[in-house]
Order: sequence, then C-alpha cells, then structure tokens
Amino acid sequence: MGTASTNSTKPAMRDSLIAAAFQLFLERGYEQTTVDDIVTLAGVGRRSFFRYFPSKEDVVFPDHEQCLADMTRFLAASADSDDPVVRVCDAARLVMRMYSENPTFSVQRYRLTREVAGLRTYELSVVWRYEKTLGDYLRTRWADRRDGTLRANVVAAAVVAAHNHALRHWLRSGGEGDPQAEVDRALEFVRATWSPDAASEAPAEETEDVVVVITKRSTPMWRVVREVESSLGEG
Repeated sequence: MGTASTNSTKPAMRDSLIAAAFQLFLERGYEQTTVDDIVTLAGVGRRSFFRYFPSKEDVVFPDHEQCLADMTRFLAASADSDDPVVRVCDAARLVMRMYSENPTFSVQRYRLTREVAGLRTYELSVVWRYEKTLGDYLRTRWADRRDGTLRANVVAAAVVAAHNHALRHWLRSGGEGDPQAEVDRALEFVRATWSPDAASEAPAEETEDVVVVITKRSTPMWRVVREVESSLGEG
C-alpha cells in the first residue's frame, strides 16, 4: 500500500510543478519567475523540483525526454521489410500526438517560446535531438548505399521540417482543427518525394527518340532520310 501511494503521488507532484510554473510564467513572465517561486506556489521543496526537472527550461518542455525515448524504441522495433521513409514519418507522428494530447498547454508553451529567446534556443536543441534520432536510424538502414549518409541526413531534416510546418500551423490557430490531419498531409509530401516507391508512382515523362546516322558526306539526302525512317521503324 505504501509503495502504491508513493508512486501515485509522483506524477501528481510533477504535474503540480508544471501547473505552478506556467501560472507564474503567464502572470509574471518567464524571466521574472524563479524556481523558488515555483516550488512555493506548488507547496513542495526545492529538491522536489530538481528531482523532476534539471533546470527551469526543462519544466517548459516536460515531455520531450519521454517522447524521444518512445521514438527511439519505435524505430528500433522496425522490421527490415519496413520502408525507412514511412517509418520515420510514423515516428514523427508520435511527437505531434504528444502536443495534441494537451492543446491548451501546447499553445501556451508555443507563445511563451516566441517571447523568450533562451527558450527558443532550448527548443532548437530539442528539435536537433529528434532529427539526430531519425537520421541515426536512416543511416543504419541505408548503410549499404553510396549516398546513404547524405540521403539519411536530407530525409531526416525533411521529416522534421514537414512536421514542424504542420505543428506551427496548428499552434498559430490556437490549437483548433485536427493536428493529425495537418501532419499527415505534410509527411505525405516527404514520403511521396523520398520513398523508394515514389518514383514508380510518378507519371513517366515523355521522351523523344534520338537517332544518330553516320554516313558519307556524298550520300544523297533521300538515302539519309530513308535510313532514319528505317531506324525508327517507319516507312
């Protein structure tokens, strides 16, 4: 009973710290809020804060570590038969799902990071870690290709860019609409561009036949024309 009670209080304490932090950020501003202010409002000790969050910045992005771990496990569980591009697109959907589970919090965080330069820098470091996780997986899958590293880096960057395009559009709307549909459209663009099947799905371009005829300068033009027609199967 004691163990169950301890486990159940941990998420509640963590959530109360996040709630207290954002209440103060919105009321006072991020820079004006200290860790001491947060723990006082939450009614816990300073050590409790640092048990869950290494820094004040981390309380703004509380779920990314778990999402990165989920993404890593998801990619590690892929089969050799899986299309690598489809797999990394599906991995990116895990991130969108994290944001969409709490639209109000996600929108508040987006607005806060737009106002605080230090948080934007922190956010970029988080985005880089997602891109690196996708790139590491793709480099492994394409290790036998001469262009494997280049392709992996480009596709990983494209997936992150497409995901962030959809995410920002949703956040700017105040969290209205269907974020999963937004990201599906963006990631389909990446899949259609980079998936091995994309080339076979694209309409074939019409090409013109080129015929080279080698003949003597003195050959009559009518004979040259006949040779050309014969090469083309005409006449």
